[in-house]
Amino acid sequence: MKSLMTLWSCVANEYATRCCTSASRDINTVSARFEHEGLGFLAITLADFGKAVQLWLDQGFVVPSDAPSFARSRGRLIGLPKFLSGFLGRVFDPCSGVLLDDPDIEAIQALRQLTLMFSKIALPSDDLSVNGNQVVSPGRQKRAMLEFVECEAEVKVSDSKRTAVQLANFARVSDMLFAEVFSRVDELVYKQELLPKHGPGATADRLSSNGKFDQRTWTTRLESIFPFLEYALPSHSYHCVLESVDFREPDAEIPVRVITVPKTLKAPRVIAIEPAAMQYAQQAVLRELLSFLSQDDILNRMIGFEDQNPNRDMAFKGSLSGDLATLDLSEASDRVSNQLIQTMLRNHPSLLEVVQASRSCRAEVLGHGVIPLAKFASMGSALCFPFEAMVFLTLILLGIEEQLSTSLSRRTISLYVGQVRAYGDDLIVPVKHVHTVVQALESFGMKVNLDKSFWTGKFRESCGREYYAGQDVSIVKVRRLLPTQRQDASGVISMVSLRNQLYMAGLWQSCRWLDSYVRKVIHYFPDVEPSSPLLGRWCFLGYQAEDVHPTLHSPLVKGYYVKSDLPSDSLDGPGALLKYFIKSEALKRAEEFPPPERARNDFFSLSPLADEKHLERSGRPKHVSIKLGRRSPF
Repeated sequence: MKSLMTLWSCVANEYATRCCTSASRDINTVSARFEHEGLGFLAITLADFGKAVQLWLDQGFVVPSDAPSFARSRGRLIGLPKFLSGFLGRVFDPCSGVLLDDPDIEAIQALRQLTLMFSKIALPSDDLSVNGNQVVSPGRQKRAMLEFVECEAEVKVSDSKRTAVQLANFARVSDMLFAEVFSRVDELVYKQELLPKHGPGATADRLSSNGKFDQRTWTTRLESIFPFLEYALPSHSYHCVLESVDFREPDAEIPVRVITVPKTLKAPRVIAIEPAAMQYAQQAVLRELLSFLSQDDILNRMIGFEDQNPNRDMAFKGSLSGDLATLDLSEASDRVSNQLIQTMLRNHPSLLEVVQASRSCRAEVLGHGVIPLAKFASMGSALCFPFEAMVFLTLILLGIEEQLSTSLSRRTISLYVGQVRAYGDDLIVPVKHVHTVVQALESFGMKVNLDKSFWTGKFRESCGREYYAGQDVSIVKVRRLLPTQRQDASGVISMVSLRNQLYMAGLWQSCRWLDSYVRKVIHYFPDVEPSSPLLGRWCFLGYQAEDVHPTLHSPLVKGYYVKSDLPSDSLDGPGALLKYFIKSEALKRAEEFPPPERARNDFFSLSPLADEKHLERSGRPKHVSIKLGRRSPF
């Protein structure tokens, strides 16, 4: 892990040169504390300091007590922290701690890069590992599970406190926004015209990718609105299969399996793995829901599911004008009550029934057994992301109504296009309405993350991009420990990606050190363009061909490329026929109604003939490796 310290020192010196200051004492401080505190100092302590800096930028002045792990300078009125004082002094007044009228943007980016660089790094190797993939240590996992259960209890309390007036107002605004979309999906459900689909991930019943098409576990709740014979068999001629299907009553349904996956060194991310039958029906609703939402002139500009750029553009404008705020929610999906979804869909009986039938009502939580769920769904449900965004958009407009002291109409809502947007839990709202919006969100049980919500100063953040006064101050983050051997394929891939991100960020001196480090791990590291299949150096100066393809006569260079094989997963009989029919119908519908931007890249994969061996191999690769060979540099 000393390589991380060396990399940090390189970045610190490079930014110090740019900002006409020195980082020598900062490097000594980090080196000493890293030696005693380990990776936790880089990933947690430094990250907490970075969050404090962002708060100071937003509020306009330094509060030294926000960074208790770092001593402050003596003999000053306020006293900036000694650590990174050369950079802090170019952003805040050293005496008063007040934000300068014209702070150095380069110094702001340096502060963010040097403090938040390791905030998303994967867990160290002394934590549990499965098949070479990092998983969460028992202690962190236990805390995460407890927080999941506590959050569920808070959702139930919030449900019990919600008044009839609150629900009526929520229903009214929701109807203005989504009634037409819901009606169109409701009609398709009633006519049994939904097209189901299996998701790419794991399932609670642990079926393989192709094995999902031979599923023989269904629920009585699904059967009433989403019949097995109509949706899970290729035709009625296979009705005899129904004799082998296990139709489960609600109290015997397979619960979602709650697990943790790495997020940061401080805390893991909690997700829920759905049963195959539930995911199958959820995907059917999702397909039509997203299609109709994208066709609405107002909604397609106020709510997003696939393209993050509108949120980023609005965050940029907010940092420049100060008129738009960026809000972030904590435990967003786990705090959306099923009561709110039922309220939204109350006038659309068929859609309500299929959404509720495809919703898991219980969760298996490690250390807590199987618990009933009041939340709509956790991350892992195909319907979690769109419904949470629709709930948040409704609550934003309720907050705006409160500020205006008047009810909105469809026409007045359209006036907020370009000022209001929800992409999951990344929210954009007008600053003039931010306080009532926050109150509306919290009154319905949501939790606004004030550490990542900005509206006072010129700093804004949304969908992974950060801006200050119209300047992009986004940073490069280290996701994994730097590998020490070529056999660590995932580590090598991550390291090359890190190198190229640093290059595009203009940190070329740091790139030189990382280039030399990479070449010690993999000998061949050619100059390539970003579109090249090779693991190589992105370079504005282009590439140098080493050979020519014998038939295509195109340039070739020698380097490593990523190789991953789909797992063996044989499928035949009615399951194979069902998969063929679903892919064929999906292709037909995609030709009639062009898919949204995200799906266009996968358009041709809808064809049953796109992969001749899809009935022999399917699913996500279990292993990834790198191979040496000659490939195109572009």
